[in-house]
Amino acid sequence: MAAPVPLTPMATMTETGKTLTNRWLALALLVLVAILNYADRFLISGLAQPIKTHFGIGDAMMGLLMGPAFALLYTLFTLPIARLADRRSRIMIIAGGCGVWSFFTMLSGMATSATMLALARVGVGIGEAAFQAPAAALIAAYFPVHERGRAFALLGTAIYVGQMMGLAGGPAIAAASDWQTAFHALGIAGIVVAIATFIIIREPARDTVAHAAPVLPLTRTIRLLIGTPSVRFLATIMALGSLSGVTFGMWGPALFERAYGMTTQAAGTTFALSFGLPGLLGVLGFGVLADKLGKDDPTVQLRLTALALGGATTMILAVTWTNSLFLAQMFAIPAGLMGGGWSVGVLAGLQYLLPNAHRATGTALVLLISSMFATVLGPVMAGQLSDWIAGTGPNGLRIGLSVAIPTGYIGVWAALRTVRRLEDDKAALAGA
Repeated sequence: MAAPVPLTPMATMTETGKTLTNRWLALALLVLVAILNYADRFLISGLAQPIKTHFGIGDAMMGLLMGPAFALLYTLFTLPIARLADRRSRIMIIAGGCGVWSFFTMLSGMATSATMLALARVGVGIGEAAFQAPAAALIAAYFPVHERGRAFALLGTAIYVGQMMGLAGGPAIAAASDWQTAFHALGIAGIVVAIATFIIIREPARDTVAHAAPVLPLTRTIRLLIGTPSVRFLATIMALGSLSGVTFGMWGPALFERAYGMTTQAAGTTFALSFGLPGLLGVLGFGVLADKLGKDDPTVQLRLTALALGGATTMILAVTWTNSLFLAQMFAIPAGLMGGGWSVGVLAGLQYLLPNAHRATGTALVLLISSMFATVLGPVMAGQLSDWIAGTGPNGLRIGLSVAIPTGYIGVWAALRTVRRLEDDKAALAGA
């Protein structure tokens, strides 16, 4: 058994001497921001068919709108913003980012062409680049090591709540009005939440030792992180696990619509509920289990990640190819339970590994690599193969998804490799 994990004293005051916001209230607001973050991403997937019809575009172009249009500047801005978050107010960055992406979400509903919609999605990507890495670093500042599994699990519930909002709520609003109204409503809600986040959450005081350490140039910081095997392995897990799951999540409603003869609204709702509810239970269960079993050994979380990612990958492959809606919904239960939590283990492991001075930058680097694979490559690859093989029929999309989904198994291998390296690499980074 590994030695007990030392508990780092947590900040209780701000830089100006004020008492910190209650950590659970701060987490609740971050979860709300994250829900809107993911709802924005999945909204365009839930409304894929009416958007295609409105602009007269094919699956390949729709894949571009789902992926590269959003991720183009998301990937470019992630590292500089995270670098800023390691030295400046994470709250201001998160709230500002939420306001920016919400504004561009409203503009998405005003687009009069596919090109204008793509440009609006680029703006959404810029705003969303300001959330994940600063939020992960902020949670690490508010919560001790032995509570981070639960904290990241609660943050992870946002994926599934946001997915249900985007895939089910969006089509419901579109059915009552039009698809543009769904974008307007989500954008307005985001601006309100951004203001509340800025007002309520207080920035924790920095670790004075880490904060006083010399600031390495960004290029040297990146070389240091990429030169660390555990960082490379964690990036591989996140990149290929997300490539598998995000591609399936983006195209899943369209698959249900085509394979089972459902309407856009019915397909989005059925898909979101079939995967979202088990996913919520899965991510919460993973967090509790990881904290309980990993109290004395942080590598337990990565072992659980390997098990959950492998099982989820197998189940979504089964969903992709079944001709029975009933079986698809049955397979969705274990897929959601296992797929809901694996990324929690990656984020918790990353925060454990990285020293405070490089925490947001290192997290952003991993998320940047993940985004390049999951958001840029996955949806476009599946959509292009669908167009080439079978037009809008279900088998073309199934083949496209079957190229992307099995990459999750490589993520399983990377998780097991990280287990062997984690403690040695943590010590090496601390002394760098």
